[in-house]
Amino acid sequence: SISLLRFSARGESAVSALILWNHFNLASYNRLRQLSGDPKPLRKMVFLCWTRPSPKHQKACLEKCGSFNYDSKHKGATAQAVSSLQKDKQLLEEGFFLNHARVLIGSGLETYEKGKDALQNWRHFQMNWTFVEPTTPVKTGVRFCVCVKEFFPWLMMPLQIAYVKESKSIGKVKTSFSFGSGTLQGHLLAGEERFSVELDDNDQVWYEILSFSKPAHFLSSIGYPYVQFRQKHFAKESTDAVLKHVSAN
Repeated sequence: SISLLRFSARGESAVSALILWNHFNLASYNRLRQLSGDPKPLRKMVFLCWTRPSPKHQKACLEKCGSFNYDSKHKGATAQAVSSLQKDKQLLEEGFFLNHARVLIGSGLETYEKGKDALQNWRHFQMNWTFVEPTTPVKTGVRFCVCVKEFFPWLMMPLQIAYVKESKSIGKVKTSFSFGSGTLQGHLLAGEERFSVELDDNDQVWYEILSFSKPAHFLSSIGYPYVQFRQKHFAKESTDAVLKHVSAN
């Protein structure tokens, strides 16, 4: 049963962000978590919108979402190499899953700069079914929404940029640009995701996505295999978007 639903028929008010709260199913699921030894209850909020979320809708979501929904000791963990995360036993013991994609997108400094520009302007997140407002500044501490339409209506998932890094001449990497974002309360998942482009010592340019996540709501828990499938699908479409950007004149 839906116990709290805020909706503006015209979509003119920020309260047209919907808060979906299912008492019965969530309470039942939390009891199962307690029986399995995890006493921490899952958050109940999910932010929805009947139409494509406007900046006003997203602002309302970000005002209600609260803080990070994963342990602060893991904040910034995606800044590490994937090999380091794979060896992080604590992440695995706490139920996090790793998702990783790394694709060659070209060569040379010009391609690297175009790849960096793609990330700074959210070109990697402009699709028919998911988007981030392209004017969102890529700066540490900035909050934003990933808007997704799987079925109906749209889902707004809040995140905050945990770090932004640009480095030169580290190991086999000539230069790289990356930023990582952590999930906030109200997101269906808990975890962190990093996007990066790097120019290596062979003059090749790579686009990489690295994340760790686990369900933070009973909806994502019961459908987590599908969530993982969609993560891989996103990685492919995101790579295609970056390739298109760096190939443009």
